[in-house]
Amino acid sequence: MSEIAGQTGLRGTPTAVVHESYSFACMRCGHGWEQSYEIEHHTGADGHEFVLYVADGRVVPSPLSRPNCHNCDGHVVRIMRAGQVSSVRGAVERHHSVPQAGPVEAPQVPVRQAQPKEPHHWHLSDLLHAFQRKAG
Repeated sequence: MSEIAGQTGLRGTPTAVVHESYSFACMRCGHGWEQSYEIEHHTGADGHEFVLYVADGRVVPSPLSRPNCHNCDGHVVRIMRAGQVSSVRGAVERHHSVPQAGPVEAPQVPVRQAQPKEPHHWHLSDLLHAFQRKAG
C-alpha cells in the first residue's frame, strides 16, 4: 500500500479505519509527546489501495516515515508504544509532588551555615533513563 500525505479536499469514504497511538521522544532535546491517529484505508479510482494518517481531523504524514520533534524540529525521534510518555510524566509528578497540608512540626535547623546547593544539570540520558528496557 502506498501512503498519500498532505492531501486536501474531500478524502472520500475509507474502506477501513484503524486507530493507533504512539509515544515519541526526541533524542536531541528530550521532549516527549503522544499522538493518536486514525489510519484510513482507501481504494483509489485506479484500484490501488492507499492509506491516510489523520490526526486531530487533519491528514498528516505517516509518523513512522520521518517524524520530527514538535519542540526543536529535530529528526532523531524514538517511536514507542502508546502510554510511555504519560507514564513517565506521572512518575515524575509523583516523585516531585508537594505533600498535603496539615499540622507539621518544624525540623530543627543546624546552627552552622549550609553550603548552597548547585542546581542539577539535566542530561538527555537522565530524561531517557525511564525509557530504557530492564534486562531480565
